Amino acid sequence: MRKQLVVMVKEPHPGRVKTRLGKGIGMVRAAWWFRHQTCALLRRLRDPRWQVTLAVAPDVEGLTSRIWPEDLPRVAQGSGDLGDRMGRLFRTLPPGPVVIIGADIPGVTRAHIARAFAALGDHDAVFGPAPDGGYWLIGLKRVRAVPKSLFNQVRWSSEFALADTTASIPDLTHAIIDTLDDVDTVEDLRRLQ
Repeated sequence: MRKQLVVMVKEPHPGRVKTRLGKGIGMVRAAWWFRHQTCALLRRLRDPRWQVTLAVAPDVEGLTSRIWPEDLPRVAQGSGDLGDRMGRLFRTLPPGPVVIIGADIPGVTRAHIARAFAALGDHDAVFGPAPDGGYWLIGLKRVRAVPKSLFNQVRWSSEFALADTTASIPDLTHAIIDTLDDVDTVEDLRRLQ
């Protein structure tokens, strides 16, 4: 039961990735930023303690993309909202602990990921909160079936996303690790620079 770190990525096409950031810096620059940020993140997070897997979108293009490292396993994200896609990953990946992150978190390190997996030793779930009320990381121990209620009625892209997600799994214990910023807007990017 190997630990898996799943990084959710989209093909970095202008106007199809980081569109809120693109409104501030231009869609081509936003796509360029996302591509280079993701490549740096993947280099930084490789570790023998876990398997890095890419959850790609769009499915067909992402599975055959030459942009992302060829040696990393890939799975299609599939259709639906963020909860549908993450829920599918938790339910279909091979047994063992799974931690899912986005690719737009410049501050994430191997130490953060190690803390998340360590927290799953004593808890069913782990979250890495974002200052805006969302979260940059979610992990499940997965020693029993993933609850059907997971991600029910979550208000995505809102200050309620973390609270709604924890409310959707009332029978699971959860830990909270480090708060990190993701980059959605030009203001987020400026704050991190």
